[in-house]
Amino acid sequence: MSTQQQFRLGVDIGRVIIGGGAAGGADTQFFSGDTARMLATPAVPGAFEALARLVPRFEQVWLVSKCGERVQRHTRQWLTHHDFSARTGIPPEHLRFCLKRPEKALHCAELGITHFVDDKLDVHQALRGVVPYRYLFGPQPAPAPDWVRHTETWPAAEAAILESLPSMSDMAC
Repeated sequence: MSTQQQFRLGVDIGRVIIGGGAAGGADTQFFSGDTARMLATPAVPGAFEALARLVPRFEQVWLVSKCGERVQRHTRQWLTHHDFSARTGIPPEHLRFCLKRPEKALHCAELGITHFVDDKLDVHQALRGVVPYRYLFGPQPAPAPDWVRHTETWPAAEAAILESLPSMSDMAC
């Protein structure tokens, strides 16, 4: 059985893929202002590159984000403008939205997500018992509890995620 038939990755968008905001701040602060300013919001350093390397290691990769209708439209615009799907290999239809952070657990259960990257501790709390591998992303106002792995940057997140997967040589047997 191959690695990609066993694992599914879920990734938040605000402050995990799309940059903006300080730790503990609102996810949507990078969508204030006009369309040009919103589209000019940079990606989190290393996000596209790490995701492009991780995608082949998973059966599926999904984006799961909490936001209202207006920010959903802006998120889709930003992803399209930055050619996200082509650059990462994540299909544009692998995008789920919810209105409350704990609802991410419902999406993860339905999609069979095994690994999840999010910058909000309350999301990870809701994912306990649903997603076995949870990565608290980015700078945090307090130390992370022992039931979630803190990964401050995309290189750290990528390394932690890969560490949880069997190596390709393990799969050749």
